[in-house]
Amino acid sequence: MVMVVFRLPRPYPGGRSHFYYSTIRRNLHYEKMKIFAAPLVKFVLAIIIGINLRRKRRPVGLCGFPDLQKRGSIMLDIKITRTSTPKAKPEDESKLGFGKIFTDHMFVMDYTAGQGWHDARIVPYGPFQLDPATVVLHYAQEIFEGMKAYRTADGTVQLFRPDCNAKRMQDSADRLCIPAIPEEDYIQAVEAIVDVDRDWVPHTFGASLYIRPFAFATDVGLGVHASRHYTFCIICSPSGAYYAEGIDPVRIYVEDDYIRAAPGLTGFTKCGGNYAASIKAGELAEEQGYAQVLWLDGVEKKYVEEVGSMNIMFKIDGKVYTAATVGTVLPGVTRRSCIELLKDWGYEVIEGKLAIADVMQAARDGKLEEVFGTGTAAVVSPVKELVWKGEHAYIGDGKIGPVTQKLYDTMTGMQWGRLPDTKGWIVPVKPVY
Repeated sequence: MVMVVFRLPRPYPGGRSHFYYSTIRRNLHYEKMKIFAAPLVKFVLAIIIGINLRRKRRPVGLCGFPDLQKRGSIMLDIKITRTSTPKAKPEDESKLGFGKIFTDHMFVMDYTAGQGWHDARIVPYGPFQLDPATVVLHYAQEIFEGMKAYRTADGTVQLFRPDCNAKRMQDSADRLCIPAIPEEDYIQAVEAIVDVDRDWVPHTFGASLYIRPFAFATDVGLGVHASRHYTFCIICSPSGAYYAEGIDPVRIYVEDDYIRAAPGLTGFTKCGGNYAASIKAGELAEEQGYAQVLWLDGVEKKYVEEVGSMNIMFKIDGKVYTAATVGTVLPGVTRRSCIELLKDWGYEVIEGKLAIADVMQAARDGKLEEVFGTGTAAVVSPVKELVWKGEHAYIGDGKIGPVTQKLYDTMTGMQWGRLPDTKGWIVPVKPVY
């Protein structure tokens, strides 16, 4: 009698039965045993397939990602300590600038290995006390997000697609070996700090409350390894209208020496190292009179990827082209929203490789109709000129194009409540705290 023992691996998402079958065969040590076991293998395979067919699929959230963080009615127990010395709020919202003024409070939560995220709290805005040997200061194990709160004409304060920011921060956390923050905890924390500092949300159309969630390693000691302690914090900054004097298209320098990202690295994340490494090229471009750098891919240095810290799109002969978010390009929330709107309006959007040489050729042929960056701060940033290897490409008549303008008007209209939210992207912040 021959006894055959099968070692079945744990199921993984997708229920790929061919994986189980190959694993079963790989664990049989003799050819004759394979022949003997063939009927039994088929029987076990049939059972596995049946289980997979009956397995419930996870629901898909608003962003199109598996909704992995639903935990019923469990919520963060946020302790609130209000400041006893509130700051004077800016009187002239036209002079807010960006990222220079901060609200009265901040959200803070700690992580300890074995305990998880704990001690969620809102406290008066203030500095952190860090040991000089704190891990983040030496090895840059940190991530962040960027989003806004908007005040509508009737006084409602609302967010724009916060679930997308929550999921992207989870992706960044995974790449940087930082414990993920559950989606509903992230959104609750954002809503809580915005609610507590609700009076800081500007009243002027175009101005908003910029929200900066970030997480960083807090272990003390030198050595390159994942920390066992982290801090998650959210600070807020009332910021002025990005285009206070109207939308003015910019000149862009195509960078073919320095690179922003390469396959296998952190280009798809929001981590500080990506931005620090981009400063040098940006400074050089500014010295030559250009507003920003157009980044090419890090392997062949021929395909367009991002512009400055924004995604970028090209309207060529009626079609819209943008780099695919396949590892080296940040999956921008504004980018995603623009693509959805463009498709709704009947435009063909092509996400893939676009050579800078083809862009320049399109300009020569008169087919480069519009170029614009997309991002949280500006929503859209039209480009009027590109320069690559000494050749200049001029877009349109130097003014914002009709598609770019329509995207800007639609996005900002929904964000500030001037247009109905037909996409389900707006999340009002209810007064709770």
